[in-house]
Formats: sequence, C-alpha cells, structure tokens
Amino acid sequence: MTLEKATELLKVQADFGGFYNANSAKLILAEVSREHGQAAVDRLVRELNLDKVFGFEAGMHFEGGLVIKK
Repeated sequence: MTLEKATELLKVQADFGGFYNANSAKLILAEVSREHGQAAVDRLVRELNLDKVFGFEAGMHFEGGLVIKK
C-alpha cells in the first residue's frame, strides 16, 4: 500500500471516528508499518491527528488490529 492510499483510507476512518473505525485504522497502520516502517506510522498519526480522534500516539506499534507496545 502506498502512503498516499493509506492517508486517503485513514482520513475516511478518522472522519467517521468511533470504535469500529479505530480498528480499521489500526489495520491500515499495521500495513504501513510493515511496508514503510515506524517513522511513516508516526508521521501519519501526527499528520492526521489520530491522537485526538482515536487516542493513538506516535511510537505505538500496530500489528493486525492490536496495539503491541509504545
């Protein structure tokens, strides 16, 4: 997945907000982490204000639908 596509998908999830969309966002961020690394995940979290929408923080590690560590 390209970072542009991930950004597009995450914007949709953030616009809806809520529990189920947070899970979808975690899956997207897990894919970004696998393909582009933690720095890309951290940038997306900051850029899209996912800290305010879903409570995600830079440094969180996403694997599947789970947050593994910070």
